[in-house]
Amino acid sequence: MTTPIPALPPPALDWLPGLARIDLADLAVIIGDQRPDAPLLECRQVVLHRARQGQARLQGRSLRIDVAPGDEAFATALIAAFAGSGAPAAADPASIALLALARRVGASPASVLIEGPTGTGKEGLATLVHAASPRRDGPFVAVNCAALAEQMVEATLFGHERGAFTGAHGASPGLIRAADGGSLFLDEIAELPLAAQAKLLRVLQEREVMAVGATRPTKVDVRIIAAGNRDLAADVAAGRFRADLYWRLAVFPLRTLPLAARPADIVAIAAHWLLARTGGDGLVPWLAACAQARLRDHAWPGNARELGNVLDRALVLCDGPDIRARHLIFDAMAPAGLTIAAPAALPGVVRDAEHHAIARALAAAPTRRDAARRLGISERTLRYKLAAARTGPDAPPMVQ
Repeated sequence: MTTPIPALPPPALDWLPGLARIDLADLAVIIGDQRPDAPLLECRQVVLHRARQGQARLQGRSLRIDVAPGDEAFATALIAAFAGSGAPAAADPASIALLALARRVGASPASVLIEGPTGTGKEGLATLVHAASPRRDGPFVAVNCAALAEQMVEATLFGHERGAFTGAHGASPGLIRAADGGSLFLDEIAELPLAAQAKLLRVLQEREVMAVGATRPTKVDVRIIAAGNRDLAADVAAGRFRADLYWRLAVFPLRTLPLAARPADIVAIAAHWLLARTGGDGLVPWLAACAQARLRDHAWPGNARELGNVLDRALVLCDGPDIRARHLIFDAMAPAGLTIAAPAALPGVVRDAEHHAIARALAAAPTRRDAARRLGISERTLRYKLAAARTGPDAPPMVQ
């Protein structure tokens, strides 16, 4: 049972106006040298102090923040991250409105199609839709369609019977049945072959799934949430995606925006990222005002994933907990001004250069096919390289 938290004292709202939009239901906010009542000692706490220099320290269930003039935005973002609502980080009005809409859509049984550029938090939005739905206690199964081997797409999604094909030594229920009673998130839905699209349409229409090698279908109760970074309507017009499946998926479309189009989210996402890097205890990396300004000025072609990379580099380059503008190395300028004491292993250098080239091509090209043409590789090769980058051991965690 959650311990009731007294109303936030008015001085805190005057000092940090951004607190008014944060859900502090299970969080006690203590100002300065206030002595909390005994029940508050059992709650998660934020302790705020005015100071000449900004600093934050995480100690188990308590976050202490020293706020200097000009640090109010980052302090508020850290409190929002610590409050931990489970929703993607958001401070921009457009993002806040999108999250509110996603919660309303989640309460309905409608299929959802999430479109937007890569790295803009589509999986986080899908997770929010699931968490806001009556299916929240059921499974949430996320599938990257681009990472499925083409010859195994149907068996992986719809399941297979024993002996259905060479190597099928046992039966498998498939990922759709694994999500029974919950939600199935199909990322990069445009990469599904047309034959698999037809079978998925039957799942949506008839609420049943036919495993490979089976003679009769199995009833299934699953909500489909699809996503992609391409314009599916254009793929329908070009004959690459089934029109009937598109209209079944796009009952309620949601669209994420590039990070550059929602600049107020930059510090909010950075605070979530840096707080997560702290672990259970210790000093939280502090984003100085000069660094915040530098981040807001960047174009972010790689969106939130690029922001995570930039922050991870800064954690390596800074001497203490303070991240300043000089510690921010962006992809386009990474080779300049960066001294490396020991040469990196050649495979890692090649892999990083390849990832940067792919990210730049995807940002500049209108479609994945055009990006592949610019890189001089086939679209299928590009698809496999993207899947490997997302799932490899050195892949950075997802940022919203």
